[in-house]
Amino acid sequence: MGLAPDTLVFDCADPVVVATFWATALGYDLVEADPEDSYIADPSGATRGIFFQRVPEPKTAKNRMHLDVRPTGTMQEEVDRLVGLGASVRGFIEKPASVVDGQTTFWTQMRDPEGNEFCVLRGPGDGWSPDEL
Repeated sequence: MGLAPDTLVFDCADPVVVATFWATALGYDLVEADPEDSYIADPSGATRGIFFQRVPEPKTAKNRMHLDVRPTGTMQEEVDRLVGLGASVRGFIEKPASVVDGQTTFWTQMRDPEGNEFCVLRGPGDGWSPDEL
């Protein structure tokens, strides 16, 4: 027996707004834009996409889980683009020694239009290599 991740689901007040943001941010296709449930599809087919469902309660605390996204260029270019899409910057983090590889690393903490936290990691333009863990 075992488990594998299947579906990523966001609880939100406005599924259309949050789904539209993430579809544009990730380059996914907005397949269903409904005020109750929205869905974005991964055009590569590598994932099952992301679902967004309306819930009555507002977000009240920091997420216990979040997405880390890796830019194809630089972190700052991607942060600027995401701010233009409606995200906000929460802070810049720099660690002198990563628990993954012991190297100095940095990222930007952000929030989507409804306040869901995510991090933009450093990209190839910042010295990151896909050979790193």
